[in-house]
Amino acid sequence: MQDEINRQILSAFLVVLRPIARILLRFGVGYREFAEVSKMAFVDVASSDFGLRGRPTNISRVAVMTGLTRKEVRRIRDNIEKGDTEFSVKATPLWDVLHHWHADPEFTDDAGAPRDLSFSEDNQSFSRLVKKYGGDVPPGAMRTELKRFGAISELPNGRLKVEKRTFAADEDHDSLITSLIHAVYPLLTTVEHNSNLENADGWRQRVAYTQSVRKSDVPRLKRIAGDRIVDFAESIDDLFMAYETLYEDDPNHDETSTLAVGVFYFEDLGKDKDFKW
Repeated sequence: MQDEINRQILSAFLVVLRPIARILLRFGVGYREFAEVSKMAFVDVASSDFGLRGRPTNISRVAVMTGLTRKEVRRIRDNIEKGDTEFSVKATPLWDVLHHWHADPEFTDDAGAPRDLSFSEDNQSFSRLVKKYGGDVPPGAMRTELKRFGAISELPNGRLKVEKRTFAADEDHDSLITSLIHAVYPLLTTVEHNSNLENADGWRQRVAYTQSVRKSDVPRLKRIAGDRIVDFAESIDDLFMAYETLYEDDPNHDETSTLAVGVFYFEDLGKDKDFKW
């Protein structure tokens, strides 16, 4: 029974993780960096939330709960206790290839600039560069990904030219970070709170959805929903601001708390075809 419950939960998380994977890949972040962040979250939560008699969970229990080794748990706990929550970003094959194209004299000119490389015609070729620094990634796949990020271009003579030293998505990453912290985190925190049967005070969580709207009506409904979301969000923001200023001149008012109310629009674009509402 427990295995079936775990399977269903993990299947649901697969759906949730797909848009997260899309975001990370769009910004050039690979699995290894994500796995390191995940390990830190698991160790932090297991240590602080699952202790006995108000004490932090010991290293052995954290290892049992998370499936990590005690050595790994100890390393991560030490970093957390020192306030060192910055994780080292391990270079992906994309980064390695692009970096060494600028750094390895074999692939740079006399001025130290990256050469235009043939794909596989000579020793100083793109294929040799990838074989040297790209791990087991095929040169063709590496070329495709670097072109997708706009890091390289293909000249009329077929040679590959570096366009920029680093690559990142065109999207504003500051806007992404704001959305993750102020929208995704509050929503998932609400889901976690409501899934804990020990919490008697459930938090309101509502989603209105339909599976029977004609495609021709979607643009109109999207506009109407967008307008109403903005109106509602602004009304809640006005309410919060009113309470923020209610006691601002009173030095003896209570400690402050953080609140958030979220409303969002979702449209199934068919990217995850095996998941249905």
